[in-house]
Amino acid sequence: MSRNASLPFILTTVFIDVLGIGLMIPVLPALIGTLTDSPAAQSWWYGALMVTYGLVQFLCVPLLGALSDRFGRRPILLLSIFGLGVSYIITAFTYSLPMLLFTRVLIGATGASFTVATAYVADITTPENRGRGFGLVGAAFGIGFIFGPVVGGLLGEHDLRLPFFVAAGLSLLNWLYGFFVLPESLPPEKRAPLSWQRANPVGSLSHAAKLSGGAGLIVLVYAISMLSQWVLQTGWVLYTSFRFHWGPKENGMALFVVGLTAAMVQGVLLGRLIKRFGEKRMALTGMTSAAIIFVCYGLTTVPWLLYVLILCNSLSFATSPSLQSLISQAADVREQGLTQGAINGINSLMTLLAPLISTPLLALAAHLPADDWRIGSLFFACSVLQIVALTLATVHFRRLRSQRLASNA
Repeated sequence: MSRNASLPFILTTVFIDVLGIGLMIPVLPALIGTLTDSPAAQSWWYGALMVTYGLVQFLCVPLLGALSDRFGRRPILLLSIFGLGVSYIITAFTYSLPMLLFTRVLIGATGASFTVATAYVADITTPENRGRGFGLVGAAFGIGFIFGPVVGGLLGEHDLRLPFFVAAGLSLLNWLYGFFVLPESLPPEKRAPLSWQRANPVGSLSHAAKLSGGAGLIVLVYAISMLSQWVLQTGWVLYTSFRFHWGPKENGMALFVVGLTAAMVQGVLLGRLIKRFGEKRMALTGMTSAAIIFVCYGLTTVPWLLYVLILCNSLSFATSPSLQSLISQAADVREQGLTQGAINGINSLMTLLAPLISTPLLALAAHLPADDWRIGSLFFACSVLQIVALTLATVHFRRLRSQRLASNA
């Protein structure tokens, strides 16, 4: 097994995991509809499945990260990939709503392998190249998000269960690929003991808050910035339907552009940008861009301008990997899995909190005329969150600079 195969396998794993999620997006509500007797029941069960998935992800991402710190990345990663494939097979053969809910628990738990994948990247990259490595992971995520819903919709036209079989086949083939080519990235002497404090989500977040060099504040910046992004994502479809009367086709095209832009920035440009400007400057630039463009999203009444704004906001896709790289650099080599588990746990927590912000704002604006500026309150809230994150990051970076100047004096 060659270490040269490591990064391609990790990128393939992230792509297939996200592709599997995307395959389910257009067919899961319809599948639930075949098992319920009313649209109201369909909506409630769909919400229950989404919340269950997010909650299990929140609970399991630090656990898998801590397990990989103790036993190595390879066995945990392969076990997660195999379990995900089996979960998809069970889902494809499920004809009961409680059983479907149970499969979401399995998929949420085994799909948390993203934590171990990013920890693996942290193991095999140098600190100066880590931002580029995380950018490539983000690009693989974006590409999976681009193609998943499109392919899932096409397959679902023939059979609602076919996308789950395809996702299962891809996951199991990926497991077989990893079994033969994936080396271990964490040597035994660098592994850390397993404890409940490290493996539970609260302990994981506590660990992130105590990172060296005051990086705990960057963790808070990351959380606020990601909350802004998730609020936007959870409210996008309803917003465009209120403002522009968009349907699935129009939103699908817009999300395609978002995913393509993210993949280009994170997979092609980010490494060069970080090498020239550094993670700190790229994070600040990304948050500044998002704060401005989100206001423009909320104010525009011309549909095609959204595409222009998505492209203008391309640098915002540098924020997450840049902050993630800074957090990783502050963590001990023995705790990269725990640290990445905390980061991804924050992401999962934000996916639970975001609808609590986006849904009420959209409900309050639903009765307004399409050209009323208050319909854009969702995006104004996102902008405020980005400004808070930007302010905290600016204060933190200036404080670090002052401390360095004082120590050199």
